[in-house]
Amino acid sequence: MPQDQTVKINRFVTYKRIFTKFAIINLENSFINIEILGDSMWQEYIQPKSLEEALELISDPSKRTRVIAGGTDLILEFEGKVSPEPELLVDITRIAGLDQIALEDDLIHIGPLVTHNHVVGSKLLQQYAVPLVQACWQIGAPQIRNRGTVAGNILTASPANDTITPLVAMDASVELRSSSSTRIIKMVDFFKGVRKTVIRPDEILTDILIPALTKGQKGSFYKQGLRKAQAISVVNAAVVIGLDNGIINKASITLGSVSPTIIHADEAEIFLLGKELNFKVIEETAKLAAKAATPIDDVRGSAAYRSYITEICVKRALRKLIPENNQDPVPEKPVLLWGNNNHKTSQLHDTSSHQKGSEISFKVNGKQIISTHSHNKTLLSLLRDEALMTGTKEGCGEGECGACTVYMDGKAVMSCLVPAPRAEGTEIITIEGLSHEGKLHPVQQSFIEEDAVQCGYCTPGFIMSAAKLLEEKSHPTEDEIKVAISGNLCRCTGYKKILKAIENSVE
Repeated sequence: MPQDQTVKINRFVTYKRIFTKFAIINLENSFINIEILGDSMWQEYIQPKSLEEALELISDPSKRTRVIAGGTDLILEFEGKVSPEPELLVDITRIAGLDQIALEDDLIHIGPLVTHNHVVGSKLLQQYAVPLVQACWQIGAPQIRNRGTVAGNILTASPANDTITPLVAMDASVELRSSSSTRIIKMVDFFKGVRKTVIRPDEILTDILIPALTKGQKGSFYKQGLRKAQAISVVNAAVVIGLDNGIINKASITLGSVSPTIIHADEAEIFLLGKELNFKVIEETAKLAAKAATPIDDVRGSAAYRSYITEICVKRALRKLIPENNQDPVPEKPVLLWGNNNHKTSQLHDTSSHQKGSEISFKVNGKQIISTHSHNKTLLSLLRDEALMTGTKEGCGEGECGACTVYMDGKAVMSCLVPAPRAEGTEIITIEGLSHEGKLHPVQQSFIEEDAVQCGYCTPGFIMSAAKLLEEKSHPTEDEIKVAISGNLCRCTGYKKILKAIENSVE
């Protein structure tokens, strides 16, 4: 390269991206212009102010359009090129009233913006939809549960998705709306195969309808994954039974990740009718349920293992329904990483539209930022490449490691799974914003004192999770700390000092 030539890189591109994304290099006017490819995931991004506007936006059959809410699955589809890049991405998360949980005439209504943590924290659902609460509690980690929605889990339509199994067991339905019609479909009829549903491109899932469990009904959910957190189900099972004077008069047993769709264990359900629930009956029921499974081999488990573990899952789900054995895995006051109050989603006064060259205006650590280069990227890219908040790390880009944890709308989220335009009108807090007037946050100080900073790469994510936990619980238990950092991976494997640092940061 001649000495008078220099490298001009598209605005603040990080080294990590240079080495991991494809690039086109052009010689222009004695400069080498490096164009980074692979970050673009949509062309236009609109946040409508009403559901009617959203339905109108997706009604045009000539435009390739997708609807996004939590985005924890959808962003990965775009990144991995599993789905075609949409021309228009319609974000419905700023529409008021779509995050409601209500009980009307013994029917539970769950809106399309209800997140997994909304479910976990709902007293109503803890009383009337226990299997769903137990399933949501085991999805991902707190940061994922703060963004991922039940509706999104349904629409992804993977047989390993945890919320679908209890919803089918509880005989739930979904409401689908377009600009011209509304229809209600039973969950059992909604799925047509792996990642295939009956929803049309011009429809939005606007309601999940669940018959509330009665006093005579009990239900539970059990999941077998490869680790305790951030695990996709190898097999999961949901059970709902009705009892009359101790005798089972209704039974529903559903199995996930053992067939292209969620299935009922019909023979096991029939066997339970007319019997008391005891350990002998449970053993036989579990064996019959395993016979319904038709699993495949994949990276998480062989077909033989899945068939074996199906029996175990059903057995453990049923045992949880025996009074002396019923240990609910969901704490009464679960760790949500919401902070000291239930933060509401920041509302927009008008429709927000973003395309190439348009501005994204938001605050980072109290300072106003205007971006013009991130309309089709993630919040992580925006924070690092334009806001220059490089304390927020990209460790995996898939929501697995927690190194990119930030606060948005007051809640901890994985910024690698948030579209950058979603930051419009919000305030984002990063690791740089935790200190105040030159004084470190107690968690930051404790990490130094306890030598919890090892290679340091994952440290910002751990500190962000721990600081939000201390807003929520002033004196957390060790189990609560472990839940709070369950979405954060330390590649140096030194968790003991991290736990000690968090414990000792309590004022």
